[in-house]
Amino acid sequence: MKILVINAGSSSLKYQLFDMSDEKMLAKGICERIGGRGKLTHKTPDGNSISFEVDMPTHVEAFKQVQKVLSSGENPVVKDLGEIAAVGHRMLHGGDKYTKSMLITDELLEKLEELCVLAPLHNPANIMGIRSCRDVLGNEVPQVVVFDTEFHSTMPPEAYMYPIPYEYYEKYGLRRYGFHGTSHKYVSEKCAELMGRDIKELKIITVHCGNGSSITAVKNGKSVDTSMGLTPLEGIIMGTRSGSIDPTVVSFLCEKENMTPIEVCQLLNKKSGKLGLSGVSSDDRDLREAEKNGHERAALALKIQNYQVIKYVGSYAAVMNGVDAIAFAGGIGENSEPLRKAVCDSLGFLGVKIDDEANNRTLFGVQGEISAPDSKVKVFVIPTNEELVIARETVEIVKNFN
Repeated sequence: MKILVINAGSSSLKYQLFDMSDEKMLAKGICERIGGRGKLTHKTPDGNSISFEVDMPTHVEAFKQVQKVLSSGENPVVKDLGEIAAVGHRMLHGGDKYTKSMLITDELLEKLEELCVLAPLHNPANIMGIRSCRDVLGNEVPQVVVFDTEFHSTMPPEAYMYPIPYEYYEKYGLRRYGFHGTSHKYVSEKCAELMGRDIKELKIITVHCGNGSSITAVKNGKSVDTSMGLTPLEGIIMGTRSGSIDPTVVSFLCEKENMTPIEVCQLLNKKSGKLGLSGVSSDDRDLREAEKNGHERAALALKIQNYQVIKYVGSYAAVMNGVDAIAFAGGIGENSEPLRKAVCDSLGFLGVKIDDEANNRTLFGVQGEISAPDSKVKVFVIPTNEELVIARETVEIVKNFN
């Protein structure tokens, strides 16, 4: 069974095609700058890569280009799109109504539109991707939506409720939902597999650190707490996102800078975090280079990142009354040995002990254990695979549908 996975942004469309008989990735790529003269980059596991520019006024035209590169040209991976059994779509926000992956219907699409108020930066784009695929493939090919919030639907009320008047939860669904769910699910399950243990017997803390970052406490295979909240803005410092701050900052900036709440929200999402603090970049690689050259604000941004990861990991160990393993994932989690060392060296009170040699060689997508043999807590680097989780969920839904 071949499954196509789509992750649509406002001006982009990422895709991966899997053969689920052996869960092999057949091709992946991205359409960028949708809305004008776009660019498509397409890659296959054998190292072949093509990139070209073409007009992509909408996501429909972008998906038609994906259709072409998958089924024609020098390296087609399918004879025609009829080989694709189903399409799985990433949807950022499911609210508290949608806690399981679902087969997409006209009725569901209408209801998903209502959730855009909870995720105005992401859900509309995800829905555009769904509609574009349906326009090109028709209704014959089943499509499935997989929610980023799904994995965190097991959090207890004491973890997800905000201490504001309860009526706002009842009226608007204002609560913590958590994100990166497919990543935390994959990484925690892979961590248990590497340990040779049943995940239902383990307490695992997953650290997904990238341009967007979140940390999750996974107890007995279920998310019991996570750092992101109503939106992906809450939690630890990120590339351009502030993470958690005093809410009064919003009203203060509105008054002092004559900004609207929407403008402040954009500031906290797009111009804050490590970029705003350093004034250099949102990218850790740039910040570490600047730090070497004596840039104090770049160094401060990195120290804050380390500090906040340590704080969340420590608090989640307390929430679960212990921790068996810590797993780092995401672009920074996988590639930043200084971050991992700083975090692990500060968790000695939990019995965490890192193997410096293993930590230094575990880079660039390499999976492995980096804890010392006598560490009471296992520590791993696990490259995440959110697309594979979406493909697996899609297979299960389609099997039941058929």
